[in-house]
This record gives sequence, C-alpha cells and structure tokens, in this order.
Amino acid sequence: MPHLTLEYSANLDGCVDMSALCGELSQAILNTGLFERGAVRVRALRADAYAVADRLPENGFIDMSFRIGSGRTAEDKKQAGTAIFAAANAFLAPLLATPHFALSLEIREIDSELSWKNNAIHPRLRNK
Repeated sequence: MPHLTLEYSANLDGCVDMSALCGELSQAILNTGLFERGAVRVRALRADAYAVADRLPENGFIDMSFRIGSGRTAEDKKQAGTAIFAAANAFLAPLLATPHFALSLEIREIDSELSWKNNAIHPRLRNK
C-alpha cells in the first residue's frame, strides 16, 4: 500500500489535467524506490461543494493524502513526501503562480493489524 488520494475543488476542471497529474505523481512515488509497483494507487476525487479562504470563486485547492503501510523510517517517509510534493509543485506551477490556489500533502501511516488487503496484481508484476 501506498495510496495517494487527491481531493480537489471542482473549479479546477478545465485548468488541471487530473489524469496526467495522477500519472506524474504515480511515477514520483515509484521513483523513490520505496514502494512496490503493484501496490501504488493514485486517484483524484472532485469536491463539488467547498469554501476556500475568502470564498472568491477562483480560489481552488488540491489536498493530497498519502496512506502508507507501517515499517518505513522517518527518513523514508520524508523522502517520499518531498518527492511527491516536488512533483505536484512542478506540475501545478501555473496555478501556484496565482494568488488563488492552495496545495497540501499529509502522510498517514496505516496500522498493519487494522488493514486487510488482497492484491492479485502483485504476483503478476513480481514475475516480470
């Protein structure tokens, strides 16, 4: 498990290619070398109802939540966070150049005793 979920304001439709952003962030996660390819998930969820800061209609956001399994060092988690945030900042540079956009990332470590998984993708990718 590394699952990255992007929650974004609906007003970014037409401004950001969310599929391309998900692809860039997936590659950034893989490039860290910390996570197995078959476990990586990146998805974007549109928020239709939101209020940002002073509620100007052009205010937008992307809030990223990165859920990972336990067992990585603090340095590993910081490396992953830095890589993901750098990739997002690079991709979203035009929006970040405006005074109407906010970007955030939080890493959450999942307790392995409270997480159940069944992944048929791993065997296929491990045999390549």
